[in-house]
Amino acid sequence: MKRTARDTEESARGITRRGLILGGTMLASMGILGLRMRYMQGEQADQFRLLAEENRVNIRLIPPARGRIFDRTGTLIAGNEQNYRIVMVREDARDVPMVIERLRQIVELDDDDLQRALREMGQRKAFVPVTIADRVSWDAISAVAVNAPALPGVTPDVGLSRVYPLGPDMAHVLGYVGPVSETDLQRLDDPDPVLQIPRFQVGKIGVEGRLEGILRGKAGSKRIEVNAAGRVMRELDREEGTAGADVQLTIDHRLQNFIRARLSTESAAGIVLDVNTGDVLAINSSPSFDPNLFVRGISFADYQALTEDNYLPLADKTVQGAYPPGSTFKMITALAALEAGVIDPEETVYCGGFREVSGRRFHCWSRGGHGRTDLQKSLVESCDIYYYELAERAGIERIAAMARRFGLGERFDIPMSAVSEGLVPSREWKRERRGEEWLIGDSLNAAIGQGYILATPLQLAVMSARLATGKAVVPRLIKSVNGVEEPPPEFDDLGIDPQNLRLIHEAMFGATNDRRGTAYSSRIVEDERRMAGKTGTSQVRNITAEERRAGVTRNEDLPWERRDHALFVAFAPAEVPEIAVSVVVEHGGGGSTIAAPIARDVVLQALHQGLPPLTSYPESQRGRIRSMQEQLPLLKPGDVGGASRA
Repeated sequence: MKRTARDTEESARGITRRGLILGGTMLASMGILGLRMRYMQGEQADQFRLLAEENRVNIRLIPPARGRIFDRTGTLIAGNEQNYRIVMVREDARDVPMVIERLRQIVELDDDDLQRALREMGQRKAFVPVTIADRVSWDAISAVAVNAPALPGVTPDVGLSRVYPLGPDMAHVLGYVGPVSETDLQRLDDPDPVLQIPRFQVGKIGVEGRLEGILRGKAGSKRIEVNAAGRVMRELDREEGTAGADVQLTIDHRLQNFIRARLSTESAAGIVLDVNTGDVLAINSSPSFDPNLFVRGISFADYQALTEDNYLPLADKTVQGAYPPGSTFKMITALAALEAGVIDPEETVYCGGFREVSGRRFHCWSRGGHGRTDLQKSLVESCDIYYYELAERAGIERIAAMARRFGLGERFDIPMSAVSEGLVPSREWKRERRGEEWLIGDSLNAAIGQGYILATPLQLAVMSARLATGKAVVPRLIKSVNGVEEPPPEFDDLGIDPQNLRLIHEAMFGATNDRRGTAYSSRIVEDERRMAGKTGTSQVRNITAEERRAGVTRNEDLPWERRDHALFVAFAPAEVPEIAVSVVVEHGGGGSTIAAPIARDVVLQALHQGLPPLTSYPESQRGRIRSMQEQLPLLKPGDVGGASRA
């Protein structure tokens, strides 16, 4: 059928309309695309340039150098040493087992370290580097670098690792560092990104743990260029971090070494304080351990040996150990009675070997008794019966208040781990904790440092310093931070009647210098260095009436763990005190035979600042002392490695 002119015209108009719509749509689309391209190339250019850059540039953290720790003489006691290691990034390695197998053919890998690294790799994000081998040789590092093309994701690295030049001497004070654990990360609300660095070391215990915030420093960063396979091509730039602060302690490493050597194989603690500043000059727990083992990754065998040792070398007995203070507490009971005015120093109490209270016998350590005893004699000869009388007169509340006044029952804020507050019992304490009423027998036991009362060796040293000065001496361990001295505090007066304090001084002097004194055999014969002290022996077992009738078993005939603790506290020189000392020997037996001789040697070492001359000792003892000094495994000049602080 032939189309009319009108049909042809209408058809042409329809085609033209569709063409215009299609063309307009195409033009609009092209315009939108053009505008979008202009927006992306112009206003978003920096953003897309950064995204492209991130495909070839990685930013990695640089661990900061950990702050060093020095003793009071400027000797390095915790430093850093270079450490070569091999790290792997799982994301870059892709086929981890294959890369590990290739790496095994080049360097020797420890199976335990490798398994630990693989576990760590599974726990961390794919882009976080993980240490495969630590403390490797330069030859191993060179071999990895030469074979880099065959080891994707594997990088030789160099860093710093902690080192303790004095090893066991400072172990309980400094503590140690170790790789960051999941427990460490969970403890922090906002973990520092530097903690994600492979095997980054943080303080675990001791000064290292307590001062982690100032010792750690701040991380730096570096930008590295990588190719499409993730291989590092070059370092573009770096910004060094800030090293941790250097810390100087009040400890004298030579005195610290002497005490450890003198305590030998005993399970014991020894502390020396400067009574005028509160400086902790030495604080040693025996036996000790080598903290370097923990830094390098302690073996199971070594760790098991430490944990299964009956003498508990990992425990810090100086601040964690709490012991009945025994007769070293008698000065507190005496001051409580004197200050309350319930006893005259010249008044005598009869000691016949025991005192019967409420149908129960409370014995003196001297089976035959001490006869008529006044204050001076009670401390010189350590009569228990005299203090049972004082307990009845003064009461536990006065005794407890005086104990707290002299630092017992107080947790001192020094940067060491698990510092104990000990225990100063009271009527209220027993009612709340044990649900029982306080008994008169509890007071009698407390008066001689037995029963519920507990004190740490640090608290006993503080007690001695306060007895020496009459001031509220507080121990301190930090001497300076980054060269800025920490000024010693001004100590408040304890408010003790000077006359009463003088009586205690005279009695303590008699205990070590009077022929009938319990520590007479451990006296110092140099007039200008004589000490005033007090022995203590605290029971760790009950002695039955049957055993008393048959004769109390000697300590040396008992198993070690059932023997009495031996204690001694002192200050010296007696006339013008400079230092206070406490020594506790676990299950050592008698304070006069075990703890006092050790304390005497420590006092002389501290006052002479080196091995004392034999003329400091009684003439009859000089041959034995010479042999002992010759056998002590002391540091020699040059034995301490590392740098000294200028």
